[in-house]
Amino acid sequence: MDKYSFLNAAHTAFFAEQYDRYISNPDSVEPSWRAFFQGFDFGMESALDDLDIQTSNAGVAANVNGQSVQMPQSLQKEFQVIRLIDGYRSRGHLFTKTNPVRERRKYEPTLALENFGLSNADLDTVFDAGSILGIGASTLKDIVGHLERIYCDAIGVEYMYIRTPERIQWIQDWLNVNDNHPKFSVDQKKQILRKLNEAVSFESFLHTKYVGQKRFSLEGGESLIPALDVIVEKAADAGVKQFVMGMAHRGRLNVLTNIFGKSPKDIFSEFDGKDYEEAIFDGDVKYHLGWTSRRETDSGKIVNMNIAPNPSHLETVNAVVEGIARAKQDKDHADNNAEVLPILVHGDAAFAGQGVVYEVIQMAKLDGYTTAGTIHIVVNNQIGFTTNYLDARSSTYCTDVGKVTLSPVLHINADDVEAVVHAATFALEYRMRYKRDIFLDLLGYRKYGHNEGDEPKFTQPLLYKSISKHDNPRDIYAAKLLAEGVIDKDYVKNLEEEYKKNLEEDLLDSRKIEKTVITPFMQDEWEGFERVTETEMLSEYDTSYDLDKLTQLAKVITELPSDKKFLRKIVRLIDARKKMYFEDNRLDWAMGELLAYATLLEEGFDVRMTGQDVERGTFSHRHAVVKTEMHEEEVVLLNELGAHQNGRLDIYNSLLSEYAVMGFDYGYAMASPKTLTIWEAQFGDFSNGAQIVIDQYLSSAEDKWKMQNGLVLLLPHGYEGQGAEHSSARMERYLQLCAKDNMFVVDVTTPANLFHLFRRQMKFGFRKPLVVFTPKSLLRHPKVVSTKEEMANGSFQEVIDDVNVNPDKVKSLVFCTGKFYYDLDAKREELGREDVALVRLEQLFPLPAEEIRSVINKYANAQEIVWAQEEPRNMGAWGHLLMHLEEAKTFRVASRRFYGAPAAGSAVRSQRRHSEVIEYVFDKTKDNFKR
Repeated sequence: MDKYSFLNAAHTAFFAEQYDRYISNPDSVEPSWRAFFQGFDFGMESALDDLDIQTSNAGVAANVNGQSVQMPQSLQKEFQVIRLIDGYRSRGHLFTKTNPVRERRKYEPTLALENFGLSNADLDTVFDAGSILGIGASTLKDIVGHLERIYCDAIGVEYMYIRTPERIQWIQDWLNVNDNHPKFSVDQKKQILRKLNEAVSFESFLHTKYVGQKRFSLEGGESLIPALDVIVEKAADAGVKQFVMGMAHRGRLNVLTNIFGKSPKDIFSEFDGKDYEEAIFDGDVKYHLGWTSRRETDSGKIVNMNIAPNPSHLETVNAVVEGIARAKQDKDHADNNAEVLPILVHGDAAFAGQGVVYEVIQMAKLDGYTTAGTIHIVVNNQIGFTTNYLDARSSTYCTDVGKVTLSPVLHINADDVEAVVHAATFALEYRMRYKRDIFLDLLGYRKYGHNEGDEPKFTQPLLYKSISKHDNPRDIYAAKLLAEGVIDKDYVKNLEEEYKKNLEEDLLDSRKIEKTVITPFMQDEWEGFERVTETEMLSEYDTSYDLDKLTQLAKVITELPSDKKFLRKIVRLIDARKKMYFEDNRLDWAMGELLAYATLLEEGFDVRMTGQDVERGTFSHRHAVVKTEMHEEEVVLLNELGAHQNGRLDIYNSLLSEYAVMGFDYGYAMASPKTLTIWEAQFGDFSNGAQIVIDQYLSSAEDKWKMQNGLVLLLPHGYEGQGAEHSSARMERYLQLCAKDNMFVVDVTTPANLFHLFRRQMKFGFRKPLVVFTPKSLLRHPKVVSTKEEMANGSFQEVIDDVNVNPDKVKSLVFCTGKFYYDLDAKREELGREDVALVRLEQLFPLPAEEIRSVINKYANAQEIVWAQEEPRNMGAWGHLLMHLEEAKTFRVASRRFYGAPAAGSAVRSQRRHSEVIEYVFDKTKDNFKR
């Protein structure tokens, strides 16, 4: 008992501080204090549950390390008040006034005094616990009032799960100022009202001028506009130079006009449905388009504003925006990446329901993907299409996924615009201080159905009955400012009339223009790059490289640092590379790839590669990053080129994601055309996890948005008996998406051709996505080699003719692609067939049709032309050839039969099918397809 006699001393403020620290972070207090507090907590829980505990007027007796410790009642009450404070901090968000059109669900237990061992009789008692709130010793009544204003008014705050005491303390200190309520000046209030009026008036103008047209209005969530406005203004003052924003269609037109400065005239022109100025351009709906502008803030700062184009796949743009932001940070803001601020605006149902949201959030602190913190804003309509929020998620909030990264989440009543702006200010300051994500959940409503022609009362009659009677946020705020004497009764009317007068003028001007002009996205980054057609894509480009310089680069990347110890296997591998270049002159796939990167780095291009296991490569061929044996220190020889280094290689093993990672790197390539940006699938089969990015961006963005992109996909492909999920990169899907001039698709078979392919990708004066079907077994195939001279002096070969046969003797001309060539070549050698020519089609799109025809003409004595593929007939490149090459209709086809799965799971069955196809190539009487 003696060791706890200090409890009778009158240092309750100190005890309160220690107990508060213990509640927030038990490890932050000294062990004896921790043991004491644990005993007290146990005693209090027992008391509240009517368990065996001794109480008296003197206080409570609790068991601490086997001792019965008598605590003075005054100190016991102090601790109970601290538990009440912790209850508000942890659970106050459940009892807020944040829902403008629904009654909140009820949660138990409540924050009633009785649940903390207190009562109304304690309300006038002064407690030192008030000091931990920054209000000093205060009555319980004042403490509760303070807590109610901070945690249970128009803003609910979730943050107590954060594991960093310093961040928790910063948040609490920020919230304690003015009881988490803003103190705006008259001018600030008028600016908020002005932006709110713009948001409301813009929507009402469109509603009357374009009756029944889809616009996906922001009505019910108009406070987003003043929130974004204050973020831009304050961020610019804090040093932010560039903003990159992504959002779906709801409210997008409003944001484009009132935040990004897009002329309403241009938007009206898009509404009028005019044709486009360009002859070869499909365009997209108005609420999907991107925009780039420069904005001058109220303090005179000039900032670059970008809102990325997005498809109707609501959250796909998230990953793209993060990639754009990272590219801008790497390129121009490496010394202070916080100068580029990503902002993502979400819908509540999509935020909770779309898996890419989780994937992107998991990227937030990863070396290859971090963007120094993103401000996430959820425009919470409480409804998804027609789905009620109760059917849209299992979690309490749509934003609960944000807790994965221990990020603060604020829930705000969207009708209380001052609270929204206050929360937006908090979000910006938090991001700039900690370079971490933060989430704002603006609870509002959707005035109309999913679109303006939809009837929402079919599925939510009660909700929409309430909404129909509900004032918009501008009118609610105007009434508040009128009551405060900030404005007079005509102030809003004059604001609205002036704004709509300007819109009327823009509307008249827009109707004088015959055709719509779409402004390209991020024009500055793409200066000097031209959009081209298939003709330019099929032109030959000089990809040669000086042999002496190539040898110098080879020397650097085939020598490990002598002062570091590496695994013996790594030493042997690097030595083998040195031997293959300097002695044998037989360079394998990895050497061809790494030398391509080295030459580009020497010429001043950057190279970025990400994907699962790309540092060493899924099939252990690349080893672009090697690690020391004892300390796992990373060594990247491609970044040790010395005087030859004018660019930088960034290579990162990715999280186990295809969708978000491919989207991120697509965004990166969008903002950095002078970087060779590569995403590699662990197996090509897995790329379908990113099918939305492939469909909505990779294949169609140039047609929809006039937007070039040079992203390279490396997709391991080849039938080696590894089953349905490890054989096919589904080339037929990519080829089906090919049209006119939208991308390159290749299936190269030599290290030299890969070398020239990568160099060609960067030598172009334009950018197109490049899909490369890469090998697996060929990575170490003895015949898959090239000479250094072929790399230095050669060029990319779209078709590789057969140099091993006499054209006059050829009776069977066989076209094939990829790994299958080497299988066929081995069989031809086994059979001794000199009358069969094997021609490799290295580029599948744009199809080099004239070159193919030239080859056909060369073999004039051939009695048949065969298309041979290892894939089933309904897969692979056969269907593509039929669509793009007239002569293909006369080809004899050798392939597997039609199958639903790409390959058999049994290695024996797979090999039998493979052998049957090969046999049929050389003997058409063995028609496996008909059997």
